[in-house]
Amino acid sequence: MRHSPARIVSLPRAAASTAAVFAAALAATLAVAGPAAAAATITVVGEAKRTAPPDMAVLTTGVVSNAKTADDALAANSKAVSEVIAALKAAGIAPNDISTSSFSIQPQQSYPQPPSRETPKLIGFEVRNSVRITVRDLGKLGGLLDKVVQSGANQASGLSFALADTDRLEGEARAASVKDAIEQAKGVAAAAGLRLTRIMSIQPEGQSGGPIMPAPMMMKADSARMAVPVEAGEIEVRARTVLVYEAEPQ
Repeated sequence: MRHSPARIVSLPRAAASTAAVFAAALAATLAVAGPAAAAATITVVGEAKRTAPPDMAVLTTGVVSNAKTADDALAANSKAVSEVIAALKAAGIAPNDISTSSFSIQPQQSYPQPPSRETPKLIGFEVRNSVRITVRDLGKLGGLLDKVVQSGANQASGLSFALADTDRLEGEARAASVKDAIEQAKGVAAAAGLRLTRIMSIQPEGQSGGPIMPAPMMMKADSARMAVPVEAGEIEVRARTVLVYEAEPQ
């Protein structure tokens, strides 16, 4: 007896799409029935700070000079700044701790009062020269400030305190922030009835130091003036660490 040849049946596109959806749904069902869902994660942020007295200071000071001509203003300013630098070196500041931070020459003009329409008149020039000084012996800072003023400095833009080596302080703050994060994670896990299994990631964040202490405008000092009183305070370093734990039911 002869058998009729087999026939290949092609399903319509809509039927094929329905079959694909059914297969995907079946696969999802099997996945749910298979291994347990992924473990929970706990994310915490640990914070810590450490403080220490500063051991150095950075001062920016200089001279502002005015004259009718640029040459005269520049000459007067250069002479005054040279005297300031000489006083710094005589006070024991090393040459590599003295550097020019800014220099400018600006015309000075007189503006007529309204409703006058006269054009502004050039009345002179202003020269500014500032130096940045690193003071590594804070015991000399108060006396040094007074000497700088007496030598001719008549302006100051800032005084800040710092640590020559912050690595130790930053390391202590960072380690403390990690410990703080671990303790937080333990507390959260216990409250949720979970057990910490492993650390998935540790992300330390940058440290920050204490604020800059502004210095007031300096004026010409009297020769009998006492050393400028200065309080250095403390340098504060902060650290933050983001810790992600994997956890599972107890």
